Parts: sequence; structure tokens; C-alpha cells
Amino acid sequence: MPVTSTIRQDDFIRSIADALQHISYYHPLDFLTALGNAYQREQSPAARDAIAQMLTNSRMCAEGHRPICQDTGVVVVFLKIGMHVRWDAQLSVEDMVNEGVRQAYRDPDNLLRASIVTDPAGARTNTRDNTPAVIHTQIVQGRTVDVTLAAKGSGSENKARFVILNPSDDIAEWVLETVPTMGAGWCPPGMLGIGIGGTPEKAMVLAKQALMSPIDMHELKARGPRTRLEELRIEIFDRVNALGIGAQGLGGLTTVLDVKILDYPTHAASLPVAIIPNCAATRHAHFVLDGSGSVELPVPNLDDWPKVDWAPAPTARRVNLDTITREEIRRWKPGESLLLSGRLLTGRDATHKRIADLLASGTGLPAGVDFTNRFIYYVGPVDPVRDEIVGPAGPTTATRMDKFTEMMLERTGLLGMIGKAERGPTGIDAITRHEAVYLIAIGGAAYLVSKAIRASRLVAFPELGAEAIYEFQVENMPVTVAVDTKGTSVHSTGPAEWRQRIIELKAIPH
Repeated sequence: MPVTSTIRQDDFIRSIADALQHISYYHPLDFLTALGNAYQREQSPAARDAIAQMLTNSRMCAEGHRPICQDTGVVVVFLKIGMHVRWDAQLSVEDMVNEGVRQAYRDPDNLLRASIVTDPAGARTNTRDNTPAVIHTQIVQGRTVDVTLAAKGSGSENKARFVILNPSDDIAEWVLETVPTMGAGWCPPGMLGIGIGGTPEKAMVLAKQALMSPIDMHELKARGPRTRLEELRIEIFDRVNALGIGAQGLGGLTTVLDVKILDYPTHAASLPVAIIPNCAATRHAHFVLDGSGSVELPVPNLDDWPKVDWAPAPTARRVNLDTITREEIRRWKPGESLLLSGRLLTGRDATHKRIADLLASGTGLPAGVDFTNRFIYYVGPVDPVRDEIVGPAGPTTATRMDKFTEMMLERTGLLGMIGKAERGPTGIDAITRHEAVYLIAIGGAAYLVSKAIRASRLVAFPELGAEAIYEFQVENMPVTVAVDTKGTSVHSTGPAEWRQRIIELKAIPH
């Protein structure tokens, strides 16, 4: 008879919780190395500045044990449970995973943002502890429990794409057509996970699983491909980077750090293909329980972090938000670096919906809410711990607010907005019509950004939690002009410029 092992309930729960805490503030070393190399190669000043903020933020989080990104993600767990494992447990495996999630996200030393809502097509009520996780389970040979888990933020998850191609279609061509439509809300540079084959749901799971693998594109290109999938990885990697999208979509040499592909047999008449990106807050871990106790992931050496210390450019324009005028913002140029000081208001999806409903009903804004000649920051911070004013407070994807932009600019006197990634045509049209501006903070630099927040005051809608309206007092908050008062978007001009530059660089003999 095969030897069995006994996995204790407390060991399993503790291992899940510890791993989720670990990945909230420690980047995988392979990601750091690849991002550091991209920083050294980068020639675009805007992209280089963005990567410098990401790397500096990463080290700050590792030192301070605080989340890399304010969106601490939906927990995805892949379990391979050996057929000869015995459980010393009162809870089901699924319940044990969720208890580990609950403990990790409510840890008072490092509170993580609870983002999961139940009744998603209705009330969308927050579960308050980020449960339940999304769990994939296999029963395999052996006497261990193999665990791979990730925390995936919505900025990257929302950019997932799926298609069923004809068997004769070119997969790389579809990827090249699709990636630009994903925008920059997934916070490049990161990874692309691609699943090929099976059925629609299998292809999507394969794409997610592919992202759990270490970055090894440099090694793969050095030794050369050995399989068709490796050839496809290299082809897609080179061609996506040639698009010039760059860090945060600002234009540059590096859009992806690696491309991972898993495949599975499929029907002769089908070619299912899925893409899921990993953002700059790449968070995943792997461990194995063998019955000897809980697992602790190794603590990385801070000396392994790239030696990058971001500082504002000497040429950055300093802006006083308390005296800002429309005449002043007309002088700002796309791609220009600003340092904001003064008071701004916060709000994102739920806040905008609440404001729209109040204005439509004729009720008006709550007492004390005045957006006249002010800026709104699209943010949902992590709760503060210890002596923090706020927890990590990076920007959320701005395109989700596009449908509210006309209403906000026309009816509230708002002067400008701060978020991440590009604005869509609806948002840009409204910005142009009202001579407003849109600024971006760097996604993947949430802890760094939070250090510019000197005070925070609740203004309205406390029941919305992280999505309530707050007034932040900021000092030298770093942002970039993304859309100017004329409607020119750096997310269009930047990649276009760097696509051409990359063509020119390839034409130069080496």
C-alpha cells in the first residue's frame, strides 16, 4: 500500500494565509530581474520614469510589508491533491482555502483591500474579507498537496480576451490585433498568458495557469526554441514589443516581459484561444504540503532588488491645486510631468453612479461636496495601518468613468481627473468640449503614491467604504498629463512615436 500523509487543517489554512500576505508585498525575483533589465534598456523618458516608480514602489513595499497595489486582487488557487493524502480537518478543502483568504486579508498588521462582491448582477454586496476564492482542483498521484495561488487585480483581469478561431487562422496575428485593444489598464510591462485549445472554459484556465510560470524569455531566446509553442512565444513577444505601447501605455521599448503559452487537445473544427495579462503587481506563489507542518515561503534578499531610486524630474511643473484655474491647465502639454500639492477629492465607480442618480432625481450633491474648479482622483485605497494616513492608494482604470465624464464636467464644475491608463472616445470628447484635463498616476506604484498624501477626510457616502468621497491633502504627488484641454492623448501619440522609433532602431546596423 502506498504511504499516506496527513495534512492538518490549521497547517493548510496557515500556509494559504501566509502565502497571500507574502505575495502582497514581495514581487517574485524573476519579475524584478526582468523589470530591472527593461529599465536599463528603456529609451523613452516617460516609460523609464514609470518603470522607476514601479521598482521604487516594489522595494518600499518589501521593506514596509504593505501591498504593491491597492487592488489586492481576487484570489485564484490551483490545487493538486495527491490520491494518498489524508485530511485531519473539520472543514472542506474549499472552506479551508477561504478561511486562509479571510485570515490573510484581515491581518491587522497588513490589511488587504476586500474587493469581492456577492450578487454580482444585483446588489453587488462586498463580502468584507475577499472571499470566496476561485479554486481549481485536480486529484493526482502522490501524497502531497501542491498549491499554486495568485492574487489578480481587476485592471489586468478586465483585459482578458477570448476567441474561437478557424483552425487555419494565425494565432500570432490575432494576438497582435487584440493587444492594442486592451489599452494600458493592465499596467504594462507585464506578462501575457495564452491558452490554446480545449473548450472555451479550458482555454481561459490554461491562460491563467500559464501566468504562474517564472519569466524565462531571455534564457529561451539565448538557447533558441525547441518546440512550436516556444517559437510562438518568441514571435508574439517580439511583435508585441514592436507595437511601442510601452510602460503604462506611454510609448516605449518594453510592453511585455514574457509570453507564456499552455495548450490542450481540441476539436478538429475548433481553435479556442484566450489571453490574460499579468500586471506590474505580479503576485503568485507555489508551495507543497507534505504533512510535516505549514509552509513558509523564503524571504527574498533586499539586495536583489534593482538599484533604482525614483525621484521627480527637476523639470516637473509644480501645481497648487487650491488655486488652480482653467487658464493654467490650458498651458499643460501631453506627457508633461506634474507635482500636485493641495486638496483633491476622491471617487470611482460607485461614487459616480451615486452622484448621477442624485443629480437625475433633482436632489443635488450632499452637503459639503463641491467639485468646482477641483480635481477628482479615481482611487479605492487600502485601509491604513499603524501611523498611515491612508494605505497604498494607486489609481484605478479611468475608462470605467468615461460614461460619467460629461455629467461630471457639465454639472459639477470639475476641472480635471486623475486615474490610470487611457480615456476612451466618450471621455476624450467630454474633456475636449469642457476644456478639462486628464492626468495619470502610475499603476503599480500605489505605496509610493500614498506617501504624497498628508491628510485624509471623509466627505460623503461612508457606506461605500473605499469608494466613498474623501478629501486628500497631497504634497508633490507625481502625475503625468495624459489628455490636454484640446483632447490630445499621450496614449495615442506616445505609442505611435515609439512604433516608428522601433522600426528605425531595427534598421540601424549593429
